[in-house]
Amino acid sequence: MLVRGVTGMARVVPETRDEILAAAARRFAVSGYRGTSLQDIAGEVGCSKAAVLYHFANKDAILTELMAPAIDVLRALDERIAAHHGAAAQRVAAEGFVDLAVRFRREIALLRGEFPELLQQPAFAHIQRISERLIEALAGHPERPAARIAALVVLAGISEACGEFADVPDEELRDALLALVRRALEPVD
Repeated sequence: MLVRGVTGMARVVPETRDEILAAAARRFAVSGYRGTSLQDIAGEVGCSKAAVLYHFANKDAILTELMAPAIDVLRALDERIAAHHGAAAQRVAAEGFVDLAVRFRREIALLRGEFPELLQQPAFAHIQRISERLIEALAGHPERPAARIAALVVLAGISEACGEFADVPDEELRDALLALVRRALEPVD
């Protein structure tokens, strides 16, 4: 949509928040979250930075909205894991996280290499706690350092593989990841 500003110059205003979100996702994929500015996003949309700020309070708000569907599924997974113990919790955690990672692999790819820093932001603080519970469930034997290390490596590896193998069909990727998880983790009695 073209709008006349105070100076009489025509400028483009994004029609929807979705245009901004799509542009932000593209920019984050190319330059990373840290490497992308609001001005970069505005340029991608073809509007002013002020137009972006009309729709979103800041860059963190854009990221939060982009990640909201994945975070909702992660929270639901956390609740499902809490309802189980031992081998059942490990199975639910493994299958649930693989399914989440495959389903949201585009979002995961946007943030590759930036998770530790992003987890320090207040909007994502709860994800750190969920991740710790996920590692405990995957470990099966959380009192054993080797089991926790294996669980952490599996969790990070699933995320990395989903970002790296975007061209592999979902079902093939899911099967490969679950086979890897079964080999890497200690079974729980």
